[in-house]
Order: sequence, then structure tokens, then C-alpha cells
Amino acid sequence: MKKIGVLFGMENTFPGALVEKINGKNLDGIAAEFVEIGAIRLDRPPAWSVIVDRISHDIPFYRAFLKHAVLHGTTVINNPFWWSADDKFFNYSLAAKLGVAAPPTVILPHKHYPAGTTERSMRNLQFPLDWDAVFAYIGFPSFLKPVNGGGWRDVYHVHSREEFFQAYDQSRDLCMMLQKAVNFTEYFRCYVVGQEKVRIMYYDPRRPHAERYVQNPTPAPKKLLEKVEQDALKLCRALGYDLNTVEFAVEDGIPYAIDFMNPAPDADLHSVGKENFEWIVETVADLAVQKAKTAKAKVPEFHWSAYLGAASQTPAKVAKPAAAKPAAKKAKKAGKAIASTGSPVIQR
Repeated sequence: MKKIGVLFGMENTFPGALVEKINGKNLDGIAAEFVEIGAIRLDRPPAWSVIVDRISHDIPFYRAFLKHAVLHGTTVINNPFWWSADDKFFNYSLAAKLGVAAPPTVILPHKHYPAGTTERSMRNLQFPLDWDAVFAYIGFPSFLKPVNGGGWRDVYHVHSREEFFQAYDQSRDLCMMLQKAVNFTEYFRCYVVGQEKVRIMYYDPRRPHAERYVQNPTPAPKKLLEKVEQDALKLCRALGYDLNTVEFAVEDGIPYAIDFMNPAPDADLHSVGKENFEWIVETVADLAVQKAKTAKAKVPEFHWSAYLGAASQTPAKVAKPAAAKPAAKKAKKAGKAIASTGSPVIQR
């Protein structure tokens, strides 16, 4: 029996609906259940062929368990090795290399020294920082937000130098970005599942949280929606995420990728609405079942190059994963790509 496990936290509607949907398919040899674990032993492989992860970004214990599970052959949606290494500034850099529009963005030094460091730890840092150049590049209004974060925590909408410095002074030891605000006329949040299926949802981040998914919207032009779908797929394929939401803010007909590091995206019935909820439950159930059916009993050899292999890529086309090669050749190729003066795109 191949088991599909669902690992979750405070959310209520999606995990149970997903387990019920999978089990309702009455598939021979495949069943879904909630993950239940205690102390994890090195010599004991997990019981699940596939795990849908909804909470490890908040719980380091779960993240460590999922890495252990992957090493023993479990397929995790999404891969915890990559998710642990990802950050939002890298995502914007990747978007730019792929030819996906992204707002002007800069990464900033920590306002306060991270724990265990002093000014002597920052001797490679330019001082004073050229704030005039930063503001000339980004402009106002803009958003100050963490490189790693979510749920709109520690995000500031600033309209002047004075507002920026007031917000920056509150950022503690977080690593922050400053990003030009997009004066959008349309805004979309897109579910992307299995790097193949996209559901475009009309969304308005200016509304109260419970009202952001727009019901009965005025349809956007077909050409714009096609561009949004293409860019959403391009980003998720390059990042390697099997489940994500990608947000686009549209200004002057150009969809700018705003947020696309959401590998445990909102899937609550009361938030996304009935139709979106039914779609995401059905589509993730199908993906988990497909992963379970194709899961291999033999655990492959593990090398970091298999997770974070570098390969050059043109902006117009997302590279397909290369065929498996011997470990020595893969390591040699990865080393050459890292040493190159070019701009590698990290893939799994």
C-alpha cells in the first residue's frame, strides 16, 4: 500500500478535503491520511510515498523530518531542500533572467547586526550607503519587505525618504528589500500545480484579507491572461515548485511578478471561495496520486548537484531537466557553471 500523507498546521478545510478527495477515488493500492510522527530515528524510513507539506516553513522540526523523508525515497510537495535555500530576492533575479517583468528591486544591509556579529563582521560593506542612488533607482511609492517572509509581516508601504527610514529603523536584524510599487489596474494570484496546470484568480491586495479574492470580476483581455499563465509556468518550472501561487500586478498592460515564493499557498475554503477551493483540492489530489503511482522503490544516489545543479539558460525558454549523468560528471559540470562568469539559472 502506497500512502499519501498530509502535513499541516492551523488550517482546517484543505487538509481534510484533500485526504477525502484522494480516498474517494477508491484507487487500488493508494490511500491518503494525515501524517503523524514523534521522535524521528535515523534508521527508520517514513511510511509515506508522498507527503504534501503545508507547515514546515514554520516548524523546523517538520523541515528536518521532510529532508530525512526525501533521503529515504519519499516525494515531498514541495521539495524541502530547495525551499530551504530559496529567498525572494533570488526569485526576482531569476525572473529578470527569464524575461519575466519584475519591479526594480534592491536588497539592503541589515539595519541592526544579526545576533553574534559586530561592526567588524561588516568590513566588506560600503559605508555610508549611497541612499541617493537607491532612491533614484527605486523611486516612491515603494515597498520595504523582508527577503524571507510571508503573510504581509514586516511589509511597509513608503512614500518618501522619511517614511522609508522610519520603516527601515523598525526592521530589526531582518534582511530587507526595497521595491518599486506597481500602480496596478489588474492583479492576479495564480495557482500553479505540477508545473503544468494554472488557475488564474482575480485578486485585490488592497482589500481586507477575507475579501481579496474577487468574485464575479470583469474578465481581463485574453492576451493578457495568456501572458500571465505563460510567465507563471516559466517561473515555477525554473524554481522547481510543484505547488505555488504566483502574483502579478498589471500596469500599462505589463504583468509584473510580485510574489512567487508561496509553496504552501492559501487554500482555505472561506478565503479563496468555493470554486477555487474545489479546483485546488482536485488538482493537488491528482498530482499527489500521480506522484504516488510513479514513486520508485529504489532510492537514488544523492548529491547536492541533483538538487541545486546550475545550467545556463536563455530568457525566452525554460530549460528542461537534463538526463541523469554519473555523479562525477554532474559535480564537474556544476563546478564549471558556478565558476563561470555567466549567469547560471539554478534548477533541480
